[in-house]
Amino acid sequence: MSSNESSNKWRIFVAIELPTPVRRKLIEHIDRLRSTMPSVRASWGREENLHLTLKFIGDTPVTTVEALAQAAQRAASKVEPFEIIVEGCGAFPPHGQPRVLWVGTEEPSGQLALLNRALEDECAKAGFPREQRPFHPHLTIARIRKPNDSRRLAAIHKELGFRPETVRASELAVIRSELRSEGSRHTIISRQAFSPAVE
Repeated sequence: MSSNESSNKWRIFVAIELPTPVRRKLIEHIDRLRSTMPSVRASWGREENLHLTLKFIGDTPVTTVEALAQAAQRAASKVEPFEIIVEGCGAFPPHGQPRVLWVGTEEPSGQLALLNRALEDECAKAGFPREQRPFHPHLTIARIRKPNDSRRLAAIHKELGFRPETVRASELAVIRSELRSEGSRHTIISRQAFSPAVE
């Protein structure tokens, strides 16, 4: 870390990474929306930053990042690799002025929900606060900055839809996010593999 970062904190989150083909299809969807509604002011997802966030930690003392990685490792050891289906389009909030556009995820086996609970439990044991909101896994593709035409954009997003893509999840990533003028830059701090299925 550079010497001018006097706070000695990193902006951290825990996520499941997406394979390149799925990220590229998400970018194709984003590009269609941007070209259809160029008047909308939004921060759009970039290919290298598209992921499924399980827990956003925020500004974290660098001295505690290793404890977070160990908590993520313990949580990852409690689930087997599983498949996630990426499909469906929506916005937050679901009624009123949209602020976030998302693409949905489904995980029929229940492993994702189990992983989320394990991650919250292990992070709490390590001193990181629990997330108070219910877990609604999704992929954020845009954060809308101004309300102009945002409802029309959200409607087009839902009309376009997103054809189902299957993702094989096999590890957790602890990721550092650096906010820059050109957008956030993500750096993988650690990867924690899920436990292989017992034969």
